[in-house]
Amino acid sequence: MAYSADVLKRAKDRLALEKADRESEYQRHLLEAYSRVPRLQEIDRQMQQTVLAAVQLVFAKGADVTRALEEAKQQNLALQQERAVLVSIHFEDGFLDDSPICSRCGGTGYVGATMCECLQELCRQEQKKELSLLSGSKETFAQFKLDYYSDQYDAKYGASPRDIMKLTFERCRRYANTFTENSGNLMFIGGTGLGKTFLSACIAGVVADRGYSVMYETASRLFGKLELAKFSGSEEARAEAAKYTACDLLILDDLGTEMPGAFVTAALYSLLNERLLAGKPMVISTNLNVDELARRYSPQIASRVHGEFDRLTFVGDDIRVLKNRRS
Repeated sequence: MAYSADVLKRAKDRLALEKADRESEYQRHLLEAYSRVPRLQEIDRQMQQTVLAAVQLVFAKGADVTRALEEAKQQNLALQQERAVLVSIHFEDGFLDDSPICSRCGGTGYVGATMCECLQELCRQEQKKELSLLSGSKETFAQFKLDYYSDQYDAKYGASPRDIMKLTFERCRRYANTFTENSGNLMFIGGTGLGKTFLSACIAGVVADRGYSVMYETASRLFGKLELAKFSGSEEARAEAAKYTACDLLILDDLGTEMPGAFVTAALYSLLNERLLAGKPMVISTNLNVDELARRYSPQIASRVHGEFDRLTFVGDDIRVLKNRRS
């Protein structure tokens, strides 16, 4: 699962801040405890001195190290017991808890070379924040309503729009819930207001929540950023554009609504080619069928889409219009 450098940095910064906050809170509580029960400070000082003396004895010549270490151990145990009693009497549970924010990694974010679950969770949270900003929505599968689609048989499709959309909905939900780097590609085809953007956002949210990196862009924004990266010379713009090929899942919404041109065609072909060669999944939504894709872009692009994407057809009446009628 490849998180972008920005997501990883924000997650690490949050972990470092949480670690510093925990340590700062403990120090404040410790000073308050010393003020309220001075004997606690004496005990802590004595335990430090006992440990230091034991270490010094290890390097001293002629000393009975075993006996000295045992005596130091017993002294420290007695001091710890006295400290525990005083803390339990004068303070609520957890007031002097100095355990790290994560018991597995100690707050470093890594166990050896492996990212710890605590940092992974922060990455997931940051990824979802970024995704929410990109998509501008927080749709979930639970909010999808099939009753907006007619249950009347349509000879054109050989089924009712509701039956067709039920299958489409279930395919999208299954894709999101079982997503891996080898999940393949989906192409949403259909008119406006039929739920393509809604289900795209649902997939994005679930996949990101499962720990995968997701980029969600409308076609106009994506091609605008790719053009900026190519012609502006900006390192920041190039880094932003690189996310489109590096992320685990790229969702390209409203393909065909951007301004057409030679650059867009070349950029789309390059993006498709790079991700398909790398085996990285995509979800593309468009109002164009395969023939229209060939005319607008190129036969080569239409061929890649036809051969590499599972097509899901969205049918029915414009849901936005239906909502207005019902309100």
